[in-house]
Amino acid sequence: MPATEQRARPGEENGAVIVVGGSAAGLFAAATVASGGRPVRVLESRREFKPASRSLIVTDEFRNQLGSAASESIVNEIRRFELFTDGRSAQVALSRPDLIIERSRLIPALARSAQQSGATLSFDTRFLGLAPNSRGLRVEIDCAGKREELHADSIVGADGAASRVARSAGWPPIETVPLMQAIVRLPKDQSPDTTRVWFVPDDTPYFYWLIPESSERGALGIIGEDGRDTKRCLERFLEKKQLQPLEWQGARIPVYRGWIPVRRRVGNGEVYLVGDAAAQVKVSTVGGIVTGLRGALGVGQAILQRGGGRELKILRRDLRTHWLIRRALHHFQQKDYSQLVDLLDASTRESLGEINRDESTRLLWNVVRRQPRLVLLGLRGLLMGRGFKS
Repeated sequence: MPATEQRARPGEENGAVIVVGGSAAGLFAAATVASGGRPVRVLESRREFKPASRSLIVTDEFRNQLGSAASESIVNEIRRFELFTDGRSAQVALSRPDLIIERSRLIPALARSAQQSGATLSFDTRFLGLAPNSRGLRVEIDCAGKREELHADSIVGADGAASRVARSAGWPPIETVPLMQAIVRLPKDQSPDTTRVWFVPDDTPYFYWLIPESSERGALGIIGEDGRDTKRCLERFLEKKQLQPLEWQGARIPVYRGWIPVRRRVGNGEVYLVGDAAAQVKVSTVGGIVTGLRGALGVGQAILQRGGGRELKILRRDLRTHWLIRRALHHFQQKDYSQLVDLLDASTRESLGEINRDESTRLLWNVVRRQPRLVLLGLRGLLMGRGFKS
């Protein structure tokens, strides 16, 4: 794609909406608003969409959200999880497969969908700042080295955890953690439809994973708290598993510490946040694609005045549930994970396989109902995890 917008600029039109950032959430919000008849312009700082490769695992809710557009980015399906800790293991079969998607395929597919819905994409265009004016909002940009001024009724910040839109509108900074992955040859004893997860609390309060991209390759990764320590831990783990990295992938992932209001009034205009800019991430697993798309849908509907509040209310409840789970797990020791795996009897594993992670409240209550002793383990984790603040 060339480094200019693909259609006439809507920046001066009544009801104009500017989306800052060609992220998954930003492009989905743009498509939602444009399909409702509002003029939408997406500002992307890169010269074209060539996003870095990153293998991601999502639930099948992703298909429900994107429909036919989802298929372009799906590279594999996962039908079971194997959980490991301290010599113990448990297997969870999924009634609906998880999906392995490739981010470098997802972003261009969402960009095409936004354009087909009527949105304009402007490349090599950087957001500099915003200010109120009589019409709504004045937006300063740098377009291919030339400073320009746009006007809009609403701005959507979809420019990541370090969002310049959020800072310009007065939102506080968001804490992030490092995610690192190594692409490796899939071990001969691992099926390509199975994801492996290891709980090693001496290395990370989160976990290691190995998600197969195909029958030949997989992504072995870790979420940590300090970048240098995280890389050292991943390198040691690779050596322990006798795996050689073929390439490296990494990102800074926002940490959900409590609901971030997604709308602010600035003069006569409105500023919204979606995706990582609003920390719309499941902090239990630090996954943000499905939740970011849900946040984008809610914001898009709110701009169109079509009941986005309900979507955002449900998202807020689910993110809160994931926060409670993370708070319970965050200070687990090895013996706690050993007990957790031991408590995963057939009935509990069935619940984990039937209900996906994006139905967090329903999943949590079903698991607790089938294995009440998990309540005591969770309460102990909550008491231990008082340092994980909201």
